[in-house]
Amino acid sequence: MLNYLLITLCLAHVAVCQDQNPNIVVILTDDQDVVLGGMNPMKNVHRFIGNEGTTFTNSFVTSPICCPSRASFLSGLHVHNHMTWNNSVSGGCYSRTWRKLETRTFATALKDSGYNTFYAGKYLNEYGVHATGGPEQIPPGWSEWHGLVGNSVYYNYTISNNGVPTYSTDLYLTDIIRDLSLNFIENQTESQPFLMVLAPPAPHQPFTPAPRHQGVFSNVTTVRHPNFNIAVNDKHWLLSMPPAPLPAEMIPDLDKVYRSRWESLLAVDEMVADVVEALDSNSLLTNTYLIYTSDNGYHIGQFSQVYDKRQPYETDIRVPLLIRGPKVQKNVTNDQPVLNIDLAPTIMELAGLLPPKSLDGKPINFDALNKDFERNMLVEYYGEGRDGTVDPSCPWKYDSDNLAQCYPEYDCKCQDSKNNTFACLRHISNRINKKYCSFADSENFTEMYDIDNDPYELTNIIDKELPSVKHWYKLMLSQMITCKGYSNCDNPLQQPKIYG
Repeated sequence: MLNYLLITLCLAHVAVCQDQNPNIVVILTDDQDVVLGGMNPMKNVHRFIGNEGTTFTNSFVTSPICCPSRASFLSGLHVHNHMTWNNSVSGGCYSRTWRKLETRTFATALKDSGYNTFYAGKYLNEYGVHATGGPEQIPPGWSEWHGLVGNSVYYNYTISNNGVPTYSTDLYLTDIIRDLSLNFIENQTESQPFLMVLAPPAPHQPFTPAPRHQGVFSNVTTVRHPNFNIAVNDKHWLLSMPPAPLPAEMIPDLDKVYRSRWESLLAVDEMVADVVEALDSNSLLTNTYLIYTSDNGYHIGQFSQVYDKRQPYETDIRVPLLIRGPKVQKNVTNDQPVLNIDLAPTIMELAGLLPPKSLDGKPINFDALNKDFERNMLVEYYGEGRDGTVDPSCPWKYDSDNLAQCYPEYDCKCQDSKNNTFACLRHISNRINKKYCSFADSENFTEMYDIDNDPYELTNIIDKELPSVKHWYKLMLSQMITCKGYSNCDNPLQQPKIYG
């Protein structure tokens, strides 16, 4: 009888039914920054999602690295709760611990509620490799599965097509993801809502553009903000590693990386336009939410680093976030602070579900447009060191079990280490915009920045703050790195009356 009444209601009020059961499309890029102009090539994303929806200007990730961030995106949990610490299997990336947890992602919630679910592209970095069970595994929650085996590449990859590994050498991966998505859309109807997640490799290293896009940005050079290629002495030790500044002969290579990243994104931008057109052609667009974001940001030359992520600075933790859909305001920007752990409960709520209180994120309030807000956001990273990643020619090869991501062509500049482990409190309100970071190293190093007055994080103000202010931030951060559930993670301490 209940089903009959629901069907009758749908026939009488189609708009109501569609509003209760919208389609949801997520495009999740890999390493796309927003601070260094990473959204500049995305003309179609701005046109079809930004101009038709809302652009969030304070969007952050909970960890500046692929696998932990993607686990947070899927689960709505902080790193210390889903325990995917870094990109290695030993660090939890597609480990047994994660595979037990992935039965409770937004995908499983929507599939259980009747959604047809589709995934194509990169999942977690160690998905499908032999050590984690191989590509025959299909993660729970997906009706149709096209998961990339391993980390981002553009050619010479294996895709698990519903558990069947398929190897390709000469087909550009972003275009394959586009073709799979268009085929899926063409087979959807208004009778069943769907969830679709597209996760292209761009602009992740090796930054390979599609042949049609090679050279499009040949005259573009990397952004020279005030923090570009400067030596620092007030930041943690990894940033002081020589050479600093980088020699002049290295800078053209940074420019090449910068424009190659932009060029690799053009295929993604085309894919977005094709997806929107397919949705429109199949009369599905008006009842579809489109979410565009990235798993983390990126740095290129800041503070004499080379290119990578894994750092607590704005380049690495800020990401694009644009959303359009039936209930989303059009052509506006929204300053409310958002974390990637908010996307899982947001997707659940858009689908008409009640997000579990156990999630650390909260649904985005699309009606809150530049109103009073205050939020304390946690960013975590647990450093990674792998034996054998330090080239024998590097002068610090004796420390190879501690250092990682060391490149001889850049005078053995290293991007990571086991003690590059930190937790940051990103504190944003209408009156304050600060960051407090504590490093788990032998120095117990601490950094603090006033982002409004120092957007390029040139000056560590930890020694200039009032002791009471520093104590509050330290205490708040100590509570957040063990918090569970949004009610505890949002504000584990009462706000101070004076912030300094």
